[in-house]
Amino acid sequence: MMILKRLLKDKGAMMALTIIIIYIILGVFAPFVTPHDPTQVELANKYSGISFSYLLGTDHLGRDVLTRIIYAIRPSLLYVFIALFISVFIGAALGFISGYFQGYIDVVIMRCCDIMLSFPSYVVTLALIALFGMGVENIILAFILTRWAWFCRVIRTSVRQYTTSDHVRFAKTIGMKDSKIIIKHIIPLTLADIAVIASSSMCSMILQISGFSFLGLGVKAPTAEWGMMLNEARKVMFTHPEMMFAPGLAIIIIVMAFNFLSDSLQIAIDPRISQVDKISPLKRGVAKV
Repeated sequence: MMILKRLLKDKGAMMALTIIIIYIILGVFAPFVTPHDPTQVELANKYSGISFSYLLGTDHLGRDVLTRIIYAIRPSLLYVFIALFISVFIGAALGFISGYFQGYIDVVIMRCCDIMLSFPSYVVTLALIALFGMGVENIILAFILTRWAWFCRVIRTSVRQYTTSDHVRFAKTIGMKDSKIIIKHIIPLTLADIAVIASSSMCSMILQISGFSFLGLGVKAPTAEWGMMLNEARKVMFTHPEMMFAPGLAIIIIVMAFNFLSDSLQIAIDPRISQVDKISPLKRGVAKV
């Protein structure tokens, strides 16, 4: 509760949460908030300027840029949310088992994590694309295969720290079941840590899926996606630079929102971080003297 109260008092966190919620609402209800079809081609209206009908103009096929940016939230953000949820679920489940029970179970799970972490996510993604073809499904699968091990290792470290606490030892002494100890005493303590690593991981996942789509290896046309929109606008970046501005700004805003949220969560968990940041290097030197 204290963490939530600190978070609610942080204006930066509230602004970041507001932006993320707006993005999610627009992505879920895209058909109801956009006036045009994102795949409708009207060559007669290509590269039309800003107007009441087309608030951000149209692209090289006459498609409404604003409509496509809103529809692009689905693969660029909502699909990433799904991959993140699955990765966190698998990593948390194995991390709790490994960190709490330890022994041979811990050794086996950690060696599996070492094997998975030895493969860079980009290499795994390219391998899946080579095997199964291009598509956002393969990128999401690559996210899950590479991210769960990282989440498992981080969460396992957090669980081991809380397992040695006095209240957990007392619960074991009175004969409380392991499953009940994990659910009642350890999970509530690790939720904040999981939220921090999940929010920070969202940034890299959004940039990766946009990067692969920019290279033509992600979302297939005519589905709208920010990275693919940047790739299409690259051909006319000197004659129509505004085509790159809108999708690029959409990526920057959501990534910054998740970065601010991650920083605010860390400060809410450990207020000492903000106190250290407020002390200038000169004052630290005076304090030491």
